[in-house]
Amino acid sequence: MSAQIATATPVAHAALLGLGVYRPRRVVPNAEIVDRINSSDEWIRTRSGIEARHWAEADETIVSMSTAAAADALAAAGVTAQQIDAVILATSSQMVLGPSAGAVVATELGMHDTAAFDVSAGCAGFCYALANAANLVRAGQARHVLVIGVERLSDLLDQEDRTCAFIFADGAGAVVVGPSEAEGIGPVAWGSDGSQTAAIKQDKDFQQYFAEVAEAEATGGSTVRPYIRMNGTAVFRWAVTFLEKACRDALDQAGVTVEDLHAFVPHQANSRITDALVRTLHMPESVAVARDIAETGNTSAASIPMAMEQLLRSGASRPGDTALLLGFGAGLAYAGQVVKLPAIA
Repeated sequence: MSAQIATATPVAHAALLGLGVYRPRRVVPNAEIVDRINSSDEWIRTRSGIEARHWAEADETIVSMSTAAAADALAAAGVTAQQIDAVILATSSQMVLGPSAGAVVATELGMHDTAAFDVSAGCAGFCYALANAANLVRAGQARHVLVIGVERLSDLLDQEDRTCAFIFADGAGAVVVGPSEAEGIGPVAWGSDGSQTAAIKQDKDFQQYFAEVAEAEATGGSTVRPYIRMNGTAVFRWAVTFLEKACRDALDQAGVTVEDLHAFVPHQANSRITDALVRTLHMPESVAVARDIAETGNTSAASIPMAMEQLLRSGASRPGDTALLLGFGAGLAYAGQVVKLPAIA
């Protein structure tokens, strides 16, 4: 090849430059759910730590929520849409196979000819996307990358499913990743275990569903659409026995200890899992622990940026604080890294 290929200059370090979130307007307290699942507010709080959650209205789409969160992240970072070289969007609830939501969001933000793609890694999706974004910046493939975690999990909920209906929720969070004089995003500790896909999964694929619809039309019967299902016991057992190693791997790779942390931002899956990890890791009381699940629920790929924002907005943490992020869930997959917390709008 005779022509020289121009590439951006590699940089030594990457960091989170700005953070934005979008929380849907509709707040759904436990009282609105309990009758359908034959439960109680006390039972839900005890089992999960959830008091309320946000469910999106019709106009609050994957794209619109992502666009709103991303606009705030850009403002917080002091970066324009035209300075973004790539968009990585993590979600498990985009209801179409194509185009990617990332590409549509890029256009909505006014970007032109910008690389954009989606990542499907369940509740670990944001941390997976963040790892890829940091590596793109360090390699010189991009100077600024927009990373988005977004879900409309209410679209996938069986409202009468006692195991899921009270847990999952909607929202979006976004960060701008860019070059930095000091390292702001540590090496990722990640992995997956496909043997445990039954722990969290869509209960039927669309080919099966379409076949059932065709049979129902021919026989005058009925069918049930696909829903997300979860074996909470299996997920809890895996989380409290395996994720300690994931956390310690992330800390070791970043060259820090729990005593060096200012904040711990685990995926907001269940308050009991968070409590178990805090105890197992012997987290100092000085470490601010994200507990956004109480008012936000489990928003899967969106939960970590939303929980970071809650810590910063409340004053429990400050930009520049050292935080351990840990995403985990469907796959079963996990990913974690130590970061310096960003600014918020």
